[in-house]
Amino acid sequence: MAYLVPSEFVTKMVDAGESKIFMSTRDTIIRAYMAGAILALAAWFAITIIVQTGIPLAGAILFPVGFCMLYLFGFDLLTGVFVLCPLALIDKRPGVTLKGVLRNWGLVFLGNFAGAFTAAVMAAIVTTFGFSKAPDKVGTMLGHIGESRTLGYASAGAAGMLTLFVRGMLCNWMVSAGVVGAMISTTVTGKVLAMWMPIMLFFFMTFEHSIVNMFLFPTGLLLGGQFTWFDYIFWNEIPTVVGNLVGGLAFTGLTLYATHIRTAKRVFE
Repeated sequence: MAYLVPSEFVTKMVDAGESKIFMSTRDTIIRAYMAGAILALAAWFAITIIVQTGIPLAGAILFPVGFCMLYLFGFDLLTGVFVLCPLALIDKRPGVTLKGVLRNWGLVFLGNFAGAFTAAVMAAIVTTFGFSKAPDKVGTMLGHIGESRTLGYASAGAAGMLTLFVRGMLCNWMVSAGVVGAMISTTVTGKVLAMWMPIMLFFFMTFEHSIVNMFLFPTGLLLGGQFTWFDYIFWNEIPTVVGNLVGGLAFTGLTLYATHIRTAKRVFE
């Protein structure tokens, strides 16, 4: 499947981070908007499968179709740029600054949220027949997902916040592995297979993904979920974003860069 060796695909990671930092505001927002919308549709798809089959694994197996689509189209998720952009800064690429990295993160966050929220409004309309009926089975599940994943953490206080942060770390460890997976092959089949495996793992394990939550929680609020915007932002989105940043950068970006680009001196006997 035209596999690239680590030193090659890690260099591609740094190149990708550099290109995203210098991308225009217009293109950055468009690509982030579409990424958020497509991933939201995939989450909706997976929830529908789980409701209809009663088998969570079935939803997890098929959820990665959205992730594969958005990366093959060249769109950007916040979880991906969390990993790629800092590598260009660490590699001291000409013109790359911390301000440029933060600018990219901010634009991608806004674009992802706008795309995911658009899908949330559409999901609320479809599952309630234009708000004229009570939510159907899928809408009911979407309406209640956010309750346990906000109020449930809040009820545990600091322990809940720690658990949420760690779930965010674990999530982007896997999601960023999917981002890298798209770079380890030059064929579509190879890219899809490499992306599919870690994304399926994160979804089935119910780790916390900031962009998926940008769809699930607003949808829940639109469908009558018993939690508030404050609950969502404070008891999920903020710690999830921080956990996604730390987990993806520490376990994927920096480890690959350190051992395949900034390698230590060889040992000679």
